[in-house]
Amino acid sequence: MPIKVAAADHAIADTAAEPQRPAAPGRETTPRLRVHVGCTFDLATAPGAQLLLLVEPQPDGERVRLVRSGRLLRPAQEFRIFADPFGNRCWRVEAHGPRLSIQYDAVFTTADAPDEALPDAPAVPVAALPDETLPFLLPSRYCPSDQLIDEAWQRFGASPEGYARVQAVCDWLHAAVNYNAGASGPGASALDTLRSRQGVCRDFAHTGVALCRALSIPARYAFGYLPDYGVPLDPTPMDFHAWFEAFVGQRWYTFDARHNVPRRGRIKVAHGRDAADVAMITSYGVAQLETMTVRADATRIA
Repeated sequence: MPIKVAAADHAIADTAAEPQRPAAPGRETTPRLRVHVGCTFDLATAPGAQLLLLVEPQPDGERVRLVRSGRLLRPAQEFRIFADPFGNRCWRVEAHGPRLSIQYDAVFTTADAPDEALPDAPAVPVAALPDETLPFLLPSRYCPSDQLIDEAWQRFGASPEGYARVQAVCDWLHAAVNYNAGASGPGASALDTLRSRQGVCRDFAHTGVALCRALSIPARYAFGYLPDYGVPLDPTPMDFHAWFEAFVGQRWYTFDARHNVPRRGRIKVAHGRDAADVAMITSYGVAQLETMTVRADATRIA
């Protein structure tokens, strides 16, 4: 059911504090991280422009817990929150004037542990795949997997099946494609990345998705907040980060060909077939993005 958010010119707290869950006697608990995330968009708009935004993660049981969150729209106005076809938390906003500022700020906790990996996770035959994973075998706008079947099987067909084959895709992409900010445009597909051998995190994710689908492994594009925790600080301005998820061993696992090392503090905003399904801002009418800032930082909870 859609949620209607009242007009406000200040942040609206969804939750005041995370309930404390004491560990069972004699049972050790995994240390947790406090991950502070948020973003600000400043736009020039025409009255009546409709905007859909994907910026707000959803809690994920014990793995990712919401501590508090706030939203701020200026000028103040009501907007709605609904679940898109992939279950992502989407905002629906209408511009009422020449300018619109949108802010989101939240704190989550998650385990102070790297992305979960299971190198022995087996392949799932197509006949045994859950119905809901089947759309993630099909080619999509930025992931034309049907055009990569021969190349994918020639390059990775001899690698072990399952998780190990997906990791072989990531290892090859990480070595063969150069990360180059500004090297690709918004219309670049996996085919373009394989030709140019350069791109940004979105391109690494699309190419990983396309190659996995060509190998009959369900894969989906994902993006969210990724703090520089436990790694050298990146001097470039913070931005949203893209990765992909593959279905092996009867569950989805995170793969990040851009960094190709397990990371800590990753908070997913959304997933879809490719970036066309999960654009941060989709506008109908005049809405020109002028500035964007993103934050993601993590600290260990004492």
